Amino acid sequence: MTFEALKLTRQFLNAVEDAGYKEPTPIQKLAIPPLRSGQDVIGIAQTGTGKTAAFLLPVLQTLKYAQGDAPRALILAPTKELVLQIHHEATQFAAYTDLRCIPLFGGIGHKSQLNAVKTGVDLIVATPGRFLEIYLKGGFEPKKIKHLILDEADRMMDMGFMPQLRQIQEIIPSKRQNVLFSATFPHRVERLADEFLLWPTRIEVSPESTPVETVEQLTMELPNQRTKLEYIEWLINDRLLDKRLLIFTRRKEDAESVARYLQRSFPFEVRSIHSNKGQNARINAMDDFRSGTVQILVSTDIASRGIDVPETEMVINFSVPSDPLDYVHRIGRTGRAFRSGEAITLQDPSERYAMERIESLTGEKVRKLEVPEHLVMHETPRNEKQLQARGIDREMRKRDPLYKGAFHERKKKSKKDIAKKKSAGKQR
Repeated sequence: MTFEALKLTRQFLNAVEDAGYKEPTPIQKLAIPPLRSGQDVIGIAQTGTGKTAAFLLPVLQTLKYAQGDAPRALILAPTKELVLQIHHEATQFAAYTDLRCIPLFGGIGHKSQLNAVKTGVDLIVATPGRFLEIYLKGGFEPKKIKHLILDEADRMMDMGFMPQLRQIQEIIPSKRQNVLFSATFPHRVERLADEFLLWPTRIEVSPESTPVETVEQLTMELPNQRTKLEYIEWLINDRLLDKRLLIFTRRKEDAESVARYLQRSFPFEVRSIHSNKGQNARINAMDDFRSGTVQILVSTDIASRGIDVPETEMVINFSVPSDPLDYVHRIGRTGRAFRSGEAITLQDPSERYAMERIESLTGEKVRKLEVPEHLVMHETPRNEKQLQARGIDREMRKRDPLYKGAFHERKKKSKKDIAKKKSAGKQR
């Protein structure tokens, strides 16, 4: 099937061609026709399969051209990074039209965004909180919104956006087209769909929570963070060449320290993005990574769903995510648009259980890599050993509520040893 067969008009066919799309992906083939006809749709698709274009192209074609000052379509996304990614694609697809698309997100002052929407807008892409803030400041009249799209609905539920979504539902017209896209469809998202959508068409192009087929998944067991850094340094020297590398950490402190370490080790620029970074710094880092000016980007999960850089050929999980769904989204940053990619997950002894949960969710074993013979294996510092022991204890308690913990076992052994010594002393 071609994009022409999906009955897109010439200006959008030209924009699709400029964007490098040669043929529609499965989610685009299935979602564009019902969306064009005005149906409510639930779309479930893996990240990296073209779902953003699947909802943008039909809504932009429905809007056709700039009209009035009030917004006629609203796309809600959970993070600033995802808002910017969707806005970037919307701008690309609307290049041959006069449609006005404006992104609204927090982290910066509201004045410039408020002024922008007051000059006239057709499509708003926003985080729920900032959308409500600009509305309450009198930025726009929402009564002409006829299309509501919720993207990454599972992440919205994880981040507790339900109260804001209900508020938004109250201020926009009840007679509208509703669209919900998500990589997974847990019970919370199902309840959200029941509340927002009316007789929706459900489209699912792959099993829930499965990684993109074009990504080769690998894992390696290493004793500690210092050894993980040693391996990443070796990998960059041995294999990176001009490829783009995305590294994910669980904590923002780790993202910062990994980026600093690699920046000291290599002449090219390394950046990090996490919640402590200013909005401009995060946007600039993303833009520079997209353009290739920055070759290595270190990120926490806050940005795992907002990074859409098809040229990313390799992802490294410096730490195993505690939520298996975050793993699917992390590795989905590579292997995008049918390109091949590689995802390597580095796990210390305390992360083995999290890796088992990931394999249980995805239904497949991740192939283990052998540790390179020449790799320096650093001794685990005492404080990191304690953190790993606590992590193992937490996992064991989840599996067995009666489990007392390694510390409890050591304490019991210590008491037995003292009793034995006392008994031996009495016998003497």
